[in-house]
Amino acid sequence: MKHQYLSSLFFGLSDVPKFFAGINQALASLKSTTGAFTGDNLFTYSRNLSFLTDDEFMSAYKAHVTTDVEKGIIWRIAVVAWAARNGMRLQGDFVECACYKGITARIVCDYVNFGADPDRNYYLYDLFEHDASMPHHNMPEHGKTLFDEVKGRFAHLPNVVVTQGRVPDSFAQAAPDRIAFMHLDLNNADAEIGALEVLFDRMVPGAIMVLDDYGWLGYRAQKLAEDPWLEKRGYRVLELPTGQGLLVK
Repeated sequence: MKHQYLSSLFFGLSDVPKFFAGINQALASLKSTTGAFTGDNLFTYSRNLSFLTDDEFMSAYKAHVTTDVEKGIIWRIAVVAWAARNGMRLQGDFVECACYKGITARIVCDYVNFGADPDRNYYLYDLFEHDASMPHHNMPEHGKTLFDEVKGRFAHLPNVVVTQGRVPDSFAQAAPDRIAFMHLDLNNADAEIGALEVLFDRMVPGAIMVLDDYGWLGYRAQKLAEDPWLEKRGYRVLELPTGQGLLVK
């Protein structure tokens, strides 16, 4: 049974060797590294790391992650998977805005056996491409073929609807009436507020929304836009150590 997870995925470093020398020194100073976690700008220890002993989650995760970034954000993926599992007990569809390669959504589908519920849809949105006119930043696999690649990743799941276009405009092509789980990762304040304007009222009571960028200083504009928008409606976001934000409708 594994009780630690050590990744070298850290962002914003100016002296990489010095930083990791410090991490290694800190690990060496512990009485035990059981429960230690490093990666995704997190360093913690003496934690249960319950997702590592969730066999269903780990099986889905290992089946689909390939890159160092995907491996490093395991705790974030576990949060999304937990929130999606909560959504399975509610009436409504799933939504992910800015699905990129669809890896997180693919893990979720395996984890909750999404294909077994053909009456529930999973709506995935992304531009899938990047040019200088677009407000989001470029990602390594953005390009002309990514849309088809993501559709292919879910070809065996007809209840996964992949839509290309700018959020919120692309909601005109396909969007749910009731939402049991929502994941926003748009890296852009205007786009996320646009998504909330259309979709938030469609979330059913008990539905969880995960805001991937909420706690990251680099995306502080999103927090500053979302906090007053949500507070007007009586909600506050819980900022997680993973950098995500969590809201229960």
